Amino acid sequence: MKIAIVNGPNLNLTGHRQTEIYGTETFENYIPKLRQMFPQHEIGYFQSNVEGELINALHKCKQEGCMVLLNAGGYSHTSVALRDAVAALDLPVIEIHMSQVAAREEFRRTSFIGAACVGSIAGFGLDSYRLGILALESLSE
Repeated sequence: MKIAIVNGPNLNLTGHRQTEIYGTETFENYIPKLRQMFPQHEIGYFQSNVEGELINALHKCKQEGCMVLLNAGGYSHTSVALRDAVAALDLPVIEIHMSQVAAREEFRRTSFIGAACVGSIAGFGLDSYRLGILALESLSE
């Protein structure tokens, strides 16, 4: 199975930013571990702080037939354009959040993206991505 992990703004700072929320491991250190856990899958990774680049990455996923784990970061709570891109994919997208957004600031409790996804995983740190892959596997059975 082809899986694309698409990460939004500030997730390039994972391991360095707000470590009490996001932990101390960088995504660059985590992605090889994730690929090692799931050698049967082709796991791609893309991160951008730019909304349009994230939309282009999602369009590419559609062309390549990838299932998607999308952590849109702060755009989850603001971007109708990303929500529309997810809705246009016609393939499974799971919304990922490393933190438990329901326990954070009020504005983080509404996700524009989540309604267009098949499901959401939040609150398990980097392990949210492993759980996301397991969920994608269950969808493809």
